[in-house]
Amino acid sequence: MKAAVLDGIGSKFEVREVELDKPKSGELLVKVAASGLCASDLNAVDGKRKLVPFPAVIGHEAAGVVVEVGPDVTGVVAGDHVIMSIVPSCGTCEYCKSGRPNYCSTAGNAMSVGGLFDGTSRLSQNGEKLNHFLTVASFAEYVVVPVSGAVVIPKEMPLDRAALISCAVLTGYGAVINTAKVKPGSTVAIFGCGGVGLNIVQGARMAGATTIIAVDVTQEKLDLAKKVGATHVINGATSDPVAMVKEICGGVDYAFEALGRESTIQQAWGTVGVDGTLILVGLMKNGATITLDAGPFVNEQSIKGCYFGSANLRKDVPALVKSYLNGELFLDELISERIGLEGLNSAFDRLRAGEGARNVLVFD
Repeated sequence: MKAAVLDGIGSKFEVREVELDKPKSGELLVKVAASGLCASDLNAVDGKRKLVPFPAVIGHEAAGVVVEVGPDVTGVVAGDHVIMSIVPSCGTCEYCKSGRPNYCSTAGNAMSVGGLFDGTSRLSQNGEKLNHFLTVASFAEYVVVPVSGAVVIPKEMPLDRAALISCAVLTGYGAVINTAKVKPGSTVAIFGCGGVGLNIVQGARMAGATTIIAVDVTQEKLDLAKKVGATHVINGATSDPVAMVKEICGGVDYAFEALGRESTIQQAWGTVGVDGTLILVGLMKNGATITLDAGPFVNEQSIKGCYFGSANLRKDVPALVKSYLNGELFLDELISERIGLEGLNSAFDRLRAGEGARNVLVFD
């Protein structure tokens, strides 16, 4: 099969013929229909975070059609349409048993060695191992994934839009609904309106927030934020977002930072009102530190981390698919461009430049 292989940090993607072994116990072989290009992919490509050994097949925000099921798989059959995810769960580790499957230690260990749950890879080229990115590796025509990381969806759900639910939507929507638990009537500010930030905007709208302030430095993204639910937009390139948020509402109940940058975290912290919360959604570079004004703590303001929107795949994915099909969740508007494998390098250049909302790799 064809796959885009990355040999190391800073390398370019090369489309090559690679081998993919059959699924083992508890695994699925899936024909990839679409895979979104995510900042987490870019973090691995540019070395911002150490997410996978190299050489590797990157990609994780994906949807496709099941071709074959491995031994001991139940509830999924060939022909099913599935959304795949970076948070498969073993069901037996302490995190899984405590109700936090998005922190599954078995999955975490598999990701660290570029393999699946047994620690081995199904990918190779000329007999040499290739590594799986985040147990998905979806910049390829086919993938083998753990069955716990795939959710069957209705066949009327378009697969290129379904792919976005796999990561950007789950993270953004989940940060609002699961992590922050935003209440109806709340005031919310979102710093960064990329794929995740736009879905924080959507999540805030769906949660019933009445003031939703989107902050970015690109007018195109701010215009899109308005379309998906922002009540106010602020261009941080030409205005002081902290001063403008305070002018709009005095201070927000919830501020979300979706970029992973110290400067915007500091700005977001400056917009939080009394008893409000800053939720850090964007991933910072390994080893990064931040410095914040300690004064607001006297107003009982708090800071909370977020990983993958505290998602529960079995609950959240069906709910989001239903929301799209009934017109409540906007996905069509988020796709900036559809590309093929040969277009990955230029698409990642656009992602680095902050252009567009979501590029999506699609296969015929």
